[in-house]
Amino acid sequence: MQIYKQYNQQELNLQYNTRIDVPDFETYLAKWETLSRFAENELHFIKDIPYGNLHRECLDVFPSGVASSKTLLFIHGGYWQRFDKSLFYFIAGAFAQYGVTTVLMNYPLAPDASMDMIVASCKKARHWLNDNLFSLNGDPDQLFIAGHSAGAHLAAMILAMEKKEFNLPAISGVCAISGLFNLKPVQLSYINEVVQMNKSMAVKNSPAFLMAPESGNLLLAVGEAETAEFKDQSNELYCNWKNKISSIEMLQLPGLNHFSIVDSIHDSNSLLHIAMRKLMNI
Repeated sequence: MQIYKQYNQQELNLQYNTRIDVPDFETYLAKWETLSRFAENELHFIKDIPYGNLHRECLDVFPSGVASSKTLLFIHGGYWQRFDKSLFYFIAGAFAQYGVTTVLMNYPLAPDASMDMIVASCKKARHWLNDNLFSLNGDPDQLFIAGHSAGAHLAAMILAMEKKEFNLPAISGVCAISGLFNLKPVQLSYINEVVQMNKSMAVKNSPAFLMAPESGNLLLAVGEAETAEFKDQSNELYCNWKNKISSIEMLQLPGLNHFSIVDSIHDSNSLLHIAMRKLMNI
């Protein structure tokens, strides 16, 4: 029986099972761990700065050596239910050479936190950064956000909430990598066994159904080797927001899957790294 598009339940689950789709996914996690421990040993950073009162509402900040530097906030993925910011310190390592202050963010995880709570935590982090970045050699007027998978969803949600929720300097740019922007199929898939969204919660937390911000720069990136649904997720947001936002670009990156696309951020010669530098004008 079809439950979404042409997919039956098993087929839909496979579309969103990134680990089955990439059988050697553990090698990527191991590489991220190695690169991140290297960055941890080489770079100065401040760990576990609270931006709220809930468990996991904290940030790790790698300050630039120069005051008022461009700032990159990175939001990790893991289907809103796994991973920790410390696995992604290599993002700070990738951009330290350009004088960027990098912020790695944790947020409450499902099933202990609902999607509404997770998005609310992102709002808190956005406000905290606006109030405190100058003391960390960052600049709220030059804030960029990147996220992968579920983190890309949260980055897009922050951008979508800009006009309605914030009275703050505009976000300078967002890079949403392999993101989930229409949560309807996620709510119908096995992922929802942990995330536990109802239909209403899925719809209201879907950037694809929200009004595009009037200003903003959005870079969407997805791997050519990802599933059809992941490609459709980025394409749907692109189609819904194009001509409504200041700047939007979509990259389909040859040969990359849901995990190798994250690796490419660390490669200064990769298309994604170059595109992120262009977005941040560094």
